[in-house]
Amino acid sequence: MTHPQPPFAEGFRVFPWWWEAAEPSQRDTTLPDQAQVAIIGGGYAGLSAALTLCRLGHRPVVLDAERIGWGASSRNGGMVSGGLKVASGDLEKVHGKEEAQRIALTCAASLPFIEETIAREGINCDYVRCGRYVGAWTPAHYDAMARKVDWIAEVTGLPAEMIPKARQRDFLGSDHYHGGMAAAATGSLHPGKYARGLAAAAARAGAMLVDGVRVQRILQEGGGFRIVTDRGELRADAVLVATNGYSLDKRGTASPWLARRLVPLNSYIIATEELPADTMNRLFPGRRMISDSKRVLNYFRPSPDGKRVLWGGRASFRKATAEQSAPVLHATMVECFPELRDSRITHAWTGFVAFTFDGLPHIGVQDGIHYAAGCQGSGVAMATWLGHNVALKIAGAANERFALDGLPFPTRPTYTGNPWFLPLVGTYYQLRDKLDRMAA
Repeated sequence: MTHPQPPFAEGFRVFPWWWEAAEPSQRDTTLPDQAQVAIIGGGYAGLSAALTLCRLGHRPVVLDAERIGWGASSRNGGMVSGGLKVASGDLEKVHGKEEAQRIALTCAASLPFIEETIAREGINCDYVRCGRYVGAWTPAHYDAMARKVDWIAEVTGLPAEMIPKARQRDFLGSDHYHGGMAAAATGSLHPGKYARGLAAAAARAGAMLVDGVRVQRILQEGGGFRIVTDRGELRADAVLVATNGYSLDKRGTASPWLARRLVPLNSYIIATEELPADTMNRLFPGRRMISDSKRVLNYFRPSPDGKRVLWGGRASFRKATAEQSAPVLHATMVECFPELRDSRITHAWTGFVAFTFDGLPHIGVQDGIHYAAGCQGSGVAMATWLGHNVALKIAGAANERFALDGLPFPTRPTYTGNPWFLPLVGTYYQLRDKLDRMAA
């Protein structure tokens, strides 16, 4: 855009704001002929798995179709959830009380694990345990949160409390929500720096990282696997597929079986121009991460330097560019923060996240191929945790059953991984949100 119009700033870029400080590195690594473990997908899950495998004496090779960390791992909102999304769901109805608690506790363990990883590896990624505020879209949503708040505090081991609307401005500089829940089990980081740091840690430990290799097929051969790529073939004793929201691609799909079980969904984010310090302090007292209870949710936060608003959401359920979605996100932001009406957008970007039909993350083995995927849009800590645990499984080093390992992993009849139904479902959810709000 040569001459941007409001709400675009001069110099507006369709480019992740995170990449200004930490764009994924370019590597020129030759594809090897052989690997002990081949990891397909160079995001948080694949890199975490590689790091753990190296610690256990293995020498993995990590392959990515783009650049290591190029996908959601350097594009997300940088919100580090301690399993809050899983704990807020209806686990008990499906899995029973005992198994529901095992799953929830397992997911909550992702937060201390990523904190330990960042500290142990010395990853400079602006990490802060800051807590989260979840705004209630309606009074009914507030009541539903209140029924879960004690359970969330129990599972995460950290405080959680309901905040009535009269106290909301102590947590969020807006009257847009009907109160909400404040939960301590959330951190914030710079996802681009974290992806780079995790990649550097894996490489230091002995992993080989290879950019620009698109896997087209994985074939069982003898006691191992032959991996066919657009840059030649690689043989491996074991294979992990950790492609998550980028699992389906007409140019080459590593695991069609996995792609059939994941629903890739575009998430869109904008960054505002730098704002006055008193404005940022007023909008984000305590510098918490923010999300809401809408079906078509919003998530937003201050940038790590405290100078910008980063606002994300499902701006479109159809194919839309980041530039097309940016005014929609800006308008939604202004609904929450009217004083930002005249603010300008400097960056807009998008990326895929992967949802599952049962709302749970999964690791497991299918046809001898290991997988880790399905973080439901909350993958910073969870993907790191999944990668570690699937690596323990590959190495035969797990000393107890991981609650997300080997669960039934549902798909739908005729579904191939292309979510053609999203515009219909998204429109329905948007209508429900609107009607719920009107009724409130």
